[in-house]
Amino acid sequence: MMWSTFITQDEEVRPGNALAGAHQPAGGLEGLMGRGPRRKQRHRTFSSSGDGISESQEGKIKLTFFMAVTGIMLTVLGVGTEFWVELAPSKSFFNNQTCLAAHFGVWKCCTKTFSVSDIDPKRESCGPLDLHAQGESNCTFFKFYTTGENIVLFQKTPEKDLTVASAMFAIFSLFLMATGAICIIMAISKGVQFFLKPASVCFIISGVLIFVCLIIFHQSVLSFLASDQSIPLHHKMSWSVTCMGFAGALVIIAGALFWILTLPYSLWEKCFPKKNSDI
Repeated sequence: MMWSTFITQDEEVRPGNALAGAHQPAGGLEGLMGRGPRRKQRHRTFSSSGDGISESQEGKIKLTFFMAVTGIMLTVLGVGTEFWVELAPSKSFFNNQTCLAAHFGVWKCCTKTFSVSDIDPKRESCGPLDLHAQGESNCTFFKFYTTGENIVLFQKTPEKDLTVASAMFAIFSLFLMATGAICIIMAISKGVQFFLKPASVCFIISGVLIFVCLIIFHQSVLSFLASDQSIPLHHKMSWSVTCMGFAGALVIIAGALFWILTLPYSLWEKCFPKKNSDI
């Protein structure tokens, strides 16, 4: 009696279990199929609105980073060259055969000797610097970085403190650019937006420091020209300063764009919302 009851109950339960087991894999498969897209949707939402970087953002970051790298290269070119200012006396000041022109930057000064006969007759001053010189260029580094001695050029002495200050601002600007570039590389490699804001701050401050450097250097040139009036000089800022100016503008724009990319909304859609076409 006991065995017959057990067998009967087992037979009644097994079909139900079989049906439940038959439906369970399908339900489990449907559950897995249903959960898969949800997980992908969550991941996409996190990448677009969270701390992650979406594919469209990554392309914009790389394009802006190219602009910043261009600014860094122009800064290195400007700091490393000595064509910040060109100085030239009248071509007839020394004698009727040769004249002397000079140019210097934040590190060294160079002088060139030109033949007066090679200079354009309409030009009053000696030069220009791209003209073929009669002798080799004589370049010397400023000694006030090492021994503290100042140089005398056309009986004038450069303002040592202002020149050193402009050089220090330029070096500190390059340091901030390198820090910002490292932050952008980390942001792209790690795929997070966390490094964009410090990179943006570094680039903006470095661009401001470049313009401060140019202002201080210009003041040092004016002080140099006013140190002695015995030899009148024609002066003009040269292409190294132009490189520095473009570099400062590029890194400031790049820093501002990096900051915009960290915003949780589109600045363009915020300023210019789309009008509802149904109205």
